[in-house]
Amino acid sequence: MAALLPQGYEALEPFVEQWALEGSQVRTDARSNSTPEQRQAFFDAANPLLAEGLDMLDAKPLAALDAAEKRLLNLFLSLAHVGMAVEVHGPDEGRHATLRAHMPIVRSTADRAA
Repeated sequence: MAALLPQGYEALEPFVEQWALEGSQVRTDARSNSTPEQRQAFFDAANPLLAEGLDMLDAKPLAALDAAEKRLLNLFLSLAHVGMAVEVHGPDEGRHATLRAHMPIVRSTADRAA
């Protein structure tokens, strides 16, 4: 079986199904529909790997990323959403999720094709 993520990021594999998502609105929906515990667990696992992971991904053009690297990139893009919930909104995340439902993302630079 092929690795879900590049070597060195195996600790994030349990989060792939829930957080390695394509599309800003899909990531926003996952954030809104997750529990505080799910967000915190993902944040705690991914945040320490972010800087090194972005350096590794940045070394290649987007079009040259393999499937495992694309999944890692999508995890880190989800981490940006989750980080806002964990670090900024905290216990008010539920209120913000309700408000986000009325402001869907219809276009995002993160959604551009490689």
